[in-house]
Formats: sequence, structure tokens, C-alpha cells
Amino acid sequence: MDKNELKRKCLETIDQYKDQIIALGEDIYKTPELGYKEFKTTERVAAAFRDNGLEPETEIAYTGCKVSTPKQDGPRVSVMGELDCVVCAEHPHCITNGNIHACGHNVQLANLFGCTMGIMKSGVMAELSGGVDFIAIPAEECVDIEYRDSLIADGKIQFYGGKQEYLRRGGLDDVDMILQCHMLEMEDKNKLCTVSTDTNGFITKTVHFIGEGAHAGFAPSKGINALNMAELALNNIHALRETFRDEDKVRVSAIITEGGGLLNVVPASVRMEIMVRAFSLEAMMDASHKVDRALKAGALAIGGKVEIRQKIGYLPMKADRRLSRIYRQNMIDFAGANEDSFIEVYETAGSTDLGDMSQLKPCMHVWSGGVTGGLHTKDYRLTDQEAAYILPAKMLALTIIDLLYDGAKEAKAILENYHPSFTKDSYLEFMKANSKVELFDSSAL
Repeated sequence: MDKNELKRKCLETIDQYKDQIIALGEDIYKTPELGYKEFKTTERVAAAFRDNGLEPETEIAYTGCKVSTPKQDGPRVSVMGELDCVVCAEHPHCITNGNIHACGHNVQLANLFGCTMGIMKSGVMAELSGGVDFIAIPAEECVDIEYRDSLIADGKIQFYGGKQEYLRRGGLDDVDMILQCHMLEMEDKNKLCTVSTDTNGFITKTVHFIGEGAHAGFAPSKGINALNMAELALNNIHALRETFRDEDKVRVSAIITEGGGLLNVVPASVRMEIMVRAFSLEAMMDASHKVDRALKAGALAIGGKVEIRQKIGYLPMKADRRLSRIYRQNMIDFAGANEDSFIEVYETAGSTDLGDMSQLKPCMHVWSGGVTGGLHTKDYRLTDQEAAYILPAKMLALTIIDLLYDGAKEAKAILENYHPSFTKDSYLEFMKANSKVELFDSSAL
């Protein structure tokens, strides 16, 4: 069958499911759940699949579910939609605990469902090579760390990010490339989508300055002031900022979570949380090393100790341009776009766990419209159901057809020209080696 005929058939099928697609997105919006707590959301997506004759695999990464086309020779493509929400207590639609889908993930799940129906219910897979996994994946937003640490301590997960966890469990062993679409306000109303995205990666640090308590009035000289260590460390970090190259987009964010106890006691224990972001893996590791040095210098100046617990959050993302161009061309051919309808590349200091996957496999990350207001803010709103819920579902499905048509010629060409930074094993080893605890004791120096 002609490729364009397959595409038209797929588009017609998605239109038949339009009401179900929108209803799913709207329903999920009403019950937002944080990462690794998406039990209701997983069940809603799974039920949508079951209601249409597709039996999903569940608990794929603690939460989450997926459906797949049958196994056959050729490359395997994955489409992902994220299950979790964010917290924004100022948003008028948030629930009691502040949870809200001001991230657009409910829209992603509707896109995922629509794309699934287009590919699996239209019959086009009979004309394509390879296969597709449609994955509702948990825990993209790196929040609620204490809860995730408890899951790690209980042996239920090993990674903060759902895609990382799914990879570890072997869920991506047979997947060759990943497609994903996110929502973003198009400030220029002549633009319909952002084609490619590159992001920062980040490292998290939990820091504990350890001093000696003493009476702040009678004998402050007998104390070792942990708060002074932390203040010096923060100033050290500020002094480092001019050493970071602009093109590396280094960001260092820090908060003090424990600043001492009683006012008349020299603080013996001060805790901080730090996030170090950068645009490349090399810059991220370099900035992290400099921050560790700044923390140790703060402890050294006062003669105390500092414990640094480090964990790599997400790696930088470099979207695959050839995947993105396929989506772009389908926007022109089937969605009324022209050559001026696109923001070609969006470089952001934000982060996503798709970045980790992009270091191992070709990944597409498109930003589509249909929403207004900043992500994660009280102003975020979905304003165009067709542009948000339906159009990306169609374009994702058409991209799959392009990739897997004619013996999966296009997918194979992309894979031949992709050079991964890690294998699965080397990635897991790298993450393990850089999740560490270091105690620096300057009291004897």
C-alpha cells in the first residue's frame, strides 16, 4: 500500500477516536499524582486500552503500563507519555495537596492513546516492518525526593526517574528509538511547534555540615559553627560562577534545609540541598567537582566536617535531528504548516529523564502548542483541544509510519548514523559510580 494511503487511513482512525482521546486527557487532569504514586493514572490509561481490546502490561516501572504491537523483524520504536504531575498550590485547578497537571503530562497520555489507536486499530502495521511500544511512563518530574528515597531504601526502585528505572528493568532492551511530544506555549502565534530540544542534565547533592555545639554566649570559642561553614560554601559557589562558560549553561541552585537549632547554641548541624545543571556531560561533571571543592573549603576554613551525598539526576538531552525532521515534514504535509511554522531548536537549562535515554538511543522531543501560560505555574491552561490532544497524536503516528515503511528503511538509516555515549551496562555503571557519599574531615588539618 502507498505510504500516503497508510497515513490517511491512520488519520481517519484517530479522528474516529477523537472523543475518547479528549475524554482521557480531561479525566486524568482531574486526578493528578506525583511520580511513582500514579496508581489511579496508570489504571485510567490501562482501562482506556482494555476498553478498546488491548491488554496492557502493568507495573512496568513500579507504576506505568504499556501495550505493544506483535514481535516481528525490524527496528522497534517507542512512544512515551508521562504519568506524573507537579505541585503548584496557586493554580486554581489544583487539588487539596497542590497537585496539578500544569506540566501537560495528561495531554501526553492522551496523545499516546490516540497514537496507539491510530497505529493499532487502522491496520497499518500489516504494511510496516519492526514494531512499536506505547508506554505510559512514571516519574519524569524530579520532585518528592524523600518519598523516592524511601522506595529506593525498600528496594522497590533504584532511580528517581521513571525512564531510568524502566531501562534498568530491561523494558527498553528491544527498543531502538523513542518518540515524545510535550506541550509548550507558542509565544509567536505563527509557530505551530518546536522541532528539536536540547536540555541540561543535573546532579543533586544533599550536604551535611557537621560542627561542634557550644553556648553561643558563654563559650562560642569552643564551638565549630556549621552555619558559618555553609555560608562560606555558598559564597565560594558564588565566586565560582565566573568560571562557568556561557555555552555550558551551568546553573547551581542551593537551599538550606536545616540552619541550626537554638539561637543561643553554636550550630552543630546544618543541611543543604544543591542541584548542579549543565548542558553537556563534561560540563556537568566539571561544575559538580568545583562545587564539591567549594563545600570542602567552607568546612576547611572553620575546621569542621562536611558529608556530601551525590546522585546524578538526569543527563543532558540531545534530540535526534533526523527524527525531528520527519515529524516536521508531516506537519507540513498533513497539518497545514509551512517552512516558517517552526522553532527549529530549543536549548533550555531545564532537564528531563529523556536526556538519559538520548545518550543511549535516538530520541525525538517535540514541543507542541494548544496551551498558554508557563509550565509549572498558576497561569498554565489548555486552550485548544484539537492542537493539544489530537494533532500530536496524529503526527506521532505518521512519524512511526515513515520510520517503519519500506522495510523500516528510514529507521535503519537513523540507527546507522547514531553514535551512543553509553551502552545500557556502561550507563548503569556510570550512574552507580557517581552516586556516592563522601565525608571530608578538616578537623585535623
